[in-house]
Amino acid sequence: ALAPGMGLNAYFAYTVVIGMNYSWQTALTAVFAEGIIFIILSLTNVREAIFNAIPACLKTAVSVGIGLFIAFIGLQGAHLVVSNSSTLVTYCDFAGNWHTQGICAVLALIGLIITVILYIKGFKGAILIGILVTWILGMLSQALGIYQVNVKEGFYSLYPSMHMTDFSKIGETFGQCFKADFHGVGILNFIIVLCSFLFVDMFTIGTLVGVSSKAGMLDENEKLPNIKPALLADAIATSAGAVIGTSTTTTYVESSAGVGAGGRTGLASAVTAIMFLLAIFFAPVFTAVPGFATAPALIFVGFLMLSAVVDIDFNDLTEAVPAYLTILAMPLMYSIAEGISIGIISYVVINLLCGKHKKNTVLMYVLAVLFICKYIFL
Repeated sequence: ALAPGMGLNAYFAYTVVIGMNYSWQTALTAVFAEGIIFIILSLTNVREAIFNAIPACLKTAVSVGIGLFIAFIGLQGAHLVVSNSSTLVTYCDFAGNWHTQGICAVLALIGLIITVILYIKGFKGAILIGILVTWILGMLSQALGIYQVNVKEGFYSLYPSMHMTDFSKIGETFGQCFKADFHGVGILNFIIVLCSFLFVDMFTIGTLVGVSSKAGMLDENEKLPNIKPALLADAIATSAGAVIGTSTTTTYVESSAGVGAGGRTGLASAVTAIMFLLAIFFAPVFTAVPGFATAPALIFVGFLMLSAVVDIDFNDLTEAVPAYLTILAMPLMYSIAEGISIGIISYVVINLLCGKHKKNTVLMYVLAVLFICKYIFL
């Protein structure tokens, strides 16, 4: 599944448009140009080579790290985990916010229990059923006054809006990437922005690593057969998204839910695409599905992804420690790309200094240097 990357959304809006005072049309132009370069890199096997260069222990770690990452997203969506000025995060204040955070957290826990029980008993669509049941319970809670709408704090009505999507809005953004205003925009600054988009987008390959690893699609050499179509879909979507008017489109970590439900073939992808097309027409209905209803799915799929940790050889610390750092970084740094970055740098440095430099390929050295340069210059 492909959609606008959330981290790149924030970079697009707050760093490029607001922080650097670019017009949003110019920012879209940078995304479009980055997508073209992305397509070329995918056609010339650069991204495939990067995928294949990542050691098996890190590929497994990426899968596990994604599990923790999406579970953390689910816990936030359920309001079970909330921000705290002293400890960064803490658990929900059930008593103090019963009609908002408290009831959302309780409903998410009920939905999680339902999902787990259905999955254990072998029900097809257990994850989807869990989402729908949790949403229905939420609407009942709103009808009974247990759940209270508070738009200011981000708690919206759970009732679906029964009207179609307003497609006229697409006209306001379609093709605007070709109407960039470069007045006052230095070419060097533009290149830096373009490279920032490209660098982060390049390592969304981590999602592909994690999902394909969990799906058992890697061969005996830890390579993904016929990887190029997947890479091209990702790259083409970036430029296509910019033309339509959205920030960088990328492979979505929630694709793991499809694997968790048993998806392994192109049919699953085709069904996902058809559902996306239908969702375009009924977006006002689907946007009513709250975060606490989808949370049980993310938390449970996180568990399914976590099970791959048993494949890491913890007796070899030159393999285990970089894998551990990869797993740790993804949820705590809120980024799959950062997890890969930390994992590659630590793998190269540890093996180099421990006399196992032959395990490091030339491409791994190049990637490690690029990641270090990213932290210094970008």
